[in-house]
Order: sequence, then structure tokens, then C-alpha cells
Amino acid sequence: MDPVKPASSNAIIETLHLKFSQKPWKETMKLVRLCLDKPRMATSTAASDCPLTTCLEKMQRALNAESLSTVMNRLEFLSKQKGLNSYVGPNGTACYITSEMFYIEINLETDGNVKDVKVAHPGKSPLTCADLLQLLRARNYDAFGKILEKLLNLYQIPGSSETKMNIYIALSTLEKDLFSLSALNRLPGMDRVAEILYGKVGYLRPRTGGIPMSLEFWLSPYQILEEQLNPGQMCGMKVFLTMGVSDAKHTFPLAPLLVNPVTGDDGSRNFLPLTEVVCVDLSACFFLKFWRPFPMFLSSIHELQKLTGIPMDKLKPAPLHELIVQHALSEKCKDDLTMNSSFIVSLPDCQKHSYFIDNTSKRSDLTGAIVGQLPFLHPKCVPDMIEILRHQAAYNTLISSCTSANIEHEVVINVLSSREVGCTLHTVSDDGALNCSNDFLTKVLKRCMSVPVLMRAIFKKLTQQKVDEAMQSSEGTSEQKPKGTYQSKVSDSSGNGLQSAGASNCTEESLSETSRQASFCNSMEENGSVEPLDDSMEENISSASLQLSSDTVEETTSVSLDTSSEDNHPIDDVQASVKNTEILCE
Repeated sequence: MDPVKPASSNAIIETLHLKFSQKPWKETMKLVRLCLDKPRMATSTAASDCPLTTCLEKMQRALNAESLSTVMNRLEFLSKQKGLNSYVGPNGTACYITSEMFYIEINLETDGNVKDVKVAHPGKSPLTCADLLQLLRARNYDAFGKILEKLLNLYQIPGSSETKMNIYIALSTLEKDLFSLSALNRLPGMDRVAEILYGKVGYLRPRTGGIPMSLEFWLSPYQILEEQLNPGQMCGMKVFLTMGVSDAKHTFPLAPLLVNPVTGDDGSRNFLPLTEVVCVDLSACFFLKFWRPFPMFLSSIHELQKLTGIPMDKLKPAPLHELIVQHALSEKCKDDLTMNSSFIVSLPDCQKHSYFIDNTSKRSDLTGAIVGQLPFLHPKCVPDMIEILRHQAAYNTLISSCTSANIEHEVVINVLSSREVGCTLHTVSDDGALNCSNDFLTKVLKRCMSVPVLMRAIFKKLTQQKVDEAMQSSEGTSEQKPKGTYQSKVSDSSGNGLQSAGASNCTEESLSETSRQASFCNSMEENGSVEPLDDSMEENISSASLQLSSDTVEETTSVSLDTSSEDNHPIDDVQASVKNTEILCE
């Protein structure tokens, strides 16, 4: 007897089409839900649930949830998919999504439009959540599902319901103290940008729905310009306030510690001692969590550990500059990067730059690690933690400015803090010094925080100086070839260096994000911060038949990071150098 051949997929689909062609969608979806609700008889049936779930999801998407019943069905399916319960209220227009620790109340119109969304946590009255309301009105169920997951993550700590409720109260108490701390140190007229850069705890955004409270602490000059042009659209570096499991038990207050705060002798706010408020011992810890893992100096991590009193385990030390480059290019370049690669940076109206960033793997003071979250226990730690992160962000921004997706003068930059950056230029030319003051370079650097943009300003100054010298020479000389070699040094207190190589060609090619920063430099030049070549100067060049040929420009630059100074913090060190630069004018 011949074995029975299994039916093909096309035959099965055709049979299902014929069977259900005359039945409405409601009956089909009801059948699928009944199959999903059946108890699992064996582990082998778990695999069969996946196709059914996928099938129901595709039907829900096809219906587009336009009526009251389809919206209810979609919410029911979504809650079940996330491991939550759901039921319809007595009036038939309210849907409740519930868990052990919270519930969501969704009120709808008879036509399926969402009227209101409220979230209730333990011991709290339901409060309207504007974010969830906006998502459901836009029928963005994928984003709504992610919010449900984040709400569940608030209570993902082993223990009883009482323990989870105490976790939520402790987190809410910390949020109140940070808000009080932010308000007490806010200066009159301080806008969002100023609060990000100078606020004690950065710019706070309250927790909404399942999105944790965020502390925004750093914006680059380019991002500041974007924020001024389009307020509220630019997002700087931030951390999220969460609470997670800890190996050891710690004491947490269940009431705010900043009640009628008193200022101490050093200007800081005095918190109530834990003995004066109700507390609870929990195997948990507060965390400042990064959206993306953040490269930090190992010495800065040790400083944070000393500040918070909590060790950070599972760190993998590595050369910091390598970590910064990988972090900067992780979303731009999919190719495998090696620290022996050079990065080609293009800017408008300027020579191309080629940067080689030494990983200095043998330098212990340039060792770093990737950090995903920072543990702490008390709100008083947060201002100092934010300041350390600002300092690190300033350093990372400068190093990242020399990277690009295109892979193929000594300048010393002082990164004293996130607000103090200095620049010094050293020339070694036998034909005269470069007319480029340190104040000018420092001003440019503070406004752009980009080494390539700083180099462009130096090149423009050099070009302008050579043109001025040529115009002052005798008119009878038919050919002039001034030669000059200069070395520029942007120094910091500890001697960190960044070696760069400037290429001569100014060819048109696709500009990287650094090129977008150059538009900021152009606006900076228009405002008088940098002196551009004007039209009359260009006409004089043309009338004197003076040409600056790209074929005659030869530049070699090397960038090395050196932190030989033992007296200074390694984060204060960035150097860049330009060597053996010859410019021939014909």
C-alpha cells in the first residue's frame, strides 16, 4: 500500500479559503482565539501556538481596528501577547488591561475612537497618560505594546507583591527628591539648553507610562544650534532612572528626603537622615541607565565607585579610544574597523583631513570600559555623577569628531571640564609665524567642539595670510613660491595628543555628519567669530593671477594621544599635531 502523501501548503490554503469564504471575520477570529485559549496538553503543542498567534496578528492588522469591536479585539490580543489580562467593562466601551501591580483603563467611543487612557499603580489613583492616549489614537499598537513591556519591567524584581510595591514607592520617592533638587538649583530664566549643560541633575523628564524618568546632561555645540533652530527636536545624551536587583540588601526611604531643605556651608542641599523617615531594606539598587552603552575612562569609573560606594563588576577594560571610535561609528559604518585605519573627514571649503587615532593599548591611564548603567543608593550622589558624565561626554565628542565612515598641526586641546576647553597653537616655520591667536582658536573650539572644524579654521587663516603676503610683494615678480612649514599644537594640561593627516584635494564627495557641523562653522563665520575670505579678496587674487593649486598642497599630519603627565586627570588630555606642511602658491 502506498503511503499517504502530505498535502501541500497551497492545497491547504485553498481548502481553507473555500471553507471560510462565506463566513464573516468575527467567526474566524473567534475560532482562532478559542484555539489559543485551549490548555496546553503537552510541550509539543507550544510550537503550534506560534502559527496561530501570527495568524491572528495578521488578521488584526488587516482589519486596521476601525470599529469598537475590532479595537477591543486588538487590545485583547495585545495584552495576551504581553502576558497581561484584559476584560471589557460593564458599559461595553471600556477595556481594562491588568497585571498583579498595575492596570490600564481605556475608554472608547461607540465608533472605536479612544477617549481616554488612565494608568493606576499600587496605592495610587488612576491618572491620564497622554503618551498612551496619543499612541492609541494613532492606532500605533506596536509602540503601545512596547510601553506595556516597560510597565512590566518596573516590577521585574523577585519577591512578593509587598516587595514590588515597596520598590515602586522607593523609585517614586527618588524621583520626587530629584525634582526638588532640580527646582531648588534652577536659576531664573534658565532654558532647556542651559539646564542640560549647567543644571545640577541635568534636564529632567518625568516618568510617563512605562518610560522611565530621564536626565539629559550633554549637548554638543552643533546640537545646541539645532535646538535653537528647531526647539524640542534635538535629543542630547541622557540616562534613565531605573531600579533593579542587587546582590546585597540596602536601605531605601519611602518618603522624600528633601523636605524644607537647608543649604549647607558648601552650597549643597542637606538631606534628611534615613533615621528620620520610614525606610525598608530591599535587595535592589537605583541605576542611571544609558540608552546606548557608554565608553568611559576606567579612572572615572573608579571615581564613581568611590562616590556611590557600590562596586561595578563585569567590566572589560580596553583601550578607550578604540571604544570611542567603535561607539561613534557603530551606526554609520558596518565594515570591520581596526585602530590602524585612518579616517577621512571632509568639510566644505577646506582640505580633506585624514586622522589616525592611536589606541595606546599599553597606556594604563588611557584604559576604558563600556558601561551600560551606573548604580547608586542616594539622591545626593546624582549631581556629582552627572558632572562626571558631562566631562566624559566632552572628551568623547572631541575624539568622535575625528571619525567618519570613510576609512583609508601639533594642536594641544585642554579639556579641563565640560565647560572649560583651551587651545594653543605652536608654529615651527622658518618663514614666519602663523597669524592665528590662541584666543581665536579657543573661541572656535568652544563653539564647535570639533577638531576638523578647528583645523579648517587654521587652514583658512593660513590661506588668507599667504594671500596677504603675496599681495604685498612686488608687482614685477611674475612667479612666487613661498614655502612654509608649521607645526600647530593644541595642548592640554596632561599632554594628550591627536595625530591627523591633512590631504590636499578639495574634491566634491558625500559629506559625513562632520560636514553638517561645518554649516555651523559657516554661520559662526558670518557672525564674525571666524574671518572668512570676502569677495574683494577673491577678486584681488584673480587680478594678480595668483592660484592656489590643489596639486601643490602637500600636508602630512599625525595625531597621537599622549597622557604622560601624572599630575592631571587623563580625561583632560587631547592633542593633535600638523607637521611638514608645504603650501606652494603659483
